[in-house]
Amino acid sequence: MQLGFHTDAFNGAYWNFEQCLGWAQKQNLRFIECGSIDGVSWIHGLGYQPHIALWEDPVGLRKKMSGYGVELSQLDAAFPLSIPEGATLGVEYILHTMRWAKLAGCPSIDTTDDRFEPKALGIPAALEQMKRIYRQLVPVAESYGITINIEPHGYFTTKPEFMAQLLACCESPNLRMNMDTGNTFIAGEDPVSFLAQFIDRVNHVHIKDVSPSLAAAARGEMTGIAVSQCSIGEGVNAANIRACLEMLRKTGYPGVISLECDGEGGPLIEKSLAWVRKAMEELQ
Repeated sequence: MQLGFHTDAFNGAYWNFEQCLGWAQKQNLRFIECGSIDGVSWIHGLGYQPHIALWEDPVGLRKKMSGYGVELSQLDAAFPLSIPEGATLGVEYILHTMRWAKLAGCPSIDTTDDRFEPKALGIPAALEQMKRIYRQLVPVAESYGITINIEPHGYFTTKPEFMAQLLACCESPNLRMNMDTGNTFIAGEDPVSFLAQFIDRVNHVHIKDVSPSLAAAARGEMTGIAVSQCSIGEGVNAANIRACLEMLRKTGYPGVISLECDGEGGPLIEKSLAWVRKAMEELQ
């Protein structure tokens, strides 16, 4: 297993992507994950957002990253595919991200659904829309050698029965799952059981803890959280995270464990990184 992090950690610090590369190099982290922006964003253009825009040169950025000893583990293209616009804007966004990822040397794209019950389409129609979208995208992913990951983050994807249907909608090694310990927990699921059910389909992993106060106020009411607001290892999800890491180790998971934690400009995610590293060492 390899360690990495999502640049969401530094949204609140208003870092740019290259600052995240510098932090990764300092922490001896080889892998980085970020969001993709399909167009122009003022906050990104001014250098206050730690993600990449698809107008940037992917080959040039790949060379720059190599200079830091860092590479992409995944690009986040998580437009909600269960809303009506998922079939239009969502598909184009993922296709554009996939083409950019190929040139940047990034192996995976992260996708998901909306957090709310799909009132506009209804549950059966929204689920069928998502299946059609994946059937449309997977052949392209196969030709590009890219893996499309489905992350438990929304109304459908945090429910094991729906996740199973989505993963089964087309038989391909290029459609897999991005496990998330925090989202499954806050949605009211058991992260360990969730991981066990889909362990053979896991291609990328997000590690998030949940503070006691957030768990008490929102567990079972939310389907996901952007980042861990407490240090990983100090929340109520710590034991589940350790159990998930142990399961991944025992089953020979070869992929990236990506930390999603509020960085606070460095200190909080550095504390989280130390805890995860120690936990992984103890499981060897």
